[in-house]
Amino acid sequence: MEVLPISSKDSSRELQINEQIRDREVRVVDADGSQLGVMPIRQARELAEQRNLDLVKIAPQAKPPVCKIIDYGKYRFEQSKREKEQRKNQRIVEIKEVRLSLNIDTHDFETKRNNALRFIAGGDKVKVSIRFRGRELGHPELGQEVMKRFAESMAEAANVERPAKLEGRTMLMFLSPKPVK
Repeated sequence: MEVLPISSKDSSRELQINEQIRDREVRVVDADGSQLGVMPIRQARELAEQRNLDLVKIAPQAKPPVCKIIDYGKYRFEQSKREKEQRKNQRIVEIKEVRLSLNIDTHDFETKRNNALRFIAGGDKVKVSIRFRGRELGHPELGQEVMKRFAESMAEAANVERPAKLEGRTMLMFLSPKPVK
């Protein structure tokens, strides 16, 4: 018994059609959505054959299972078109990184800020990091101040998703774009 998937990408939901349906009785729904009632599977298949359409089991968990009389090829085409449209409209959010240093100068700070603003404007999240070297690790409060200043300078365009936190020798903070109103 072969079971056909809805699409090649989505094999988790599988539909049974025509002779693959082994139930004794099924609830039949017409192509326009109207209920035709509960009937033996043989009668449902004949009804579908008379209309040159397929009998497709759409709700196997129901008691009795629900079958719909539709053109299966057309249904699969519509389904794949819908999936393609959904994939096209998806926006994958990337995480861009901006690296600061503990004793960053004002011009460098502004350049890093402008880069982060450009990333945020593009809809990406920004990971801000400071790498502590040598004795700098003895002054994490200086890193906190730089991170706080950076977060305040980005306040109009971004929200702090995860506040600055020291992890090993690196202090990390995550910024995400503000929702558009």
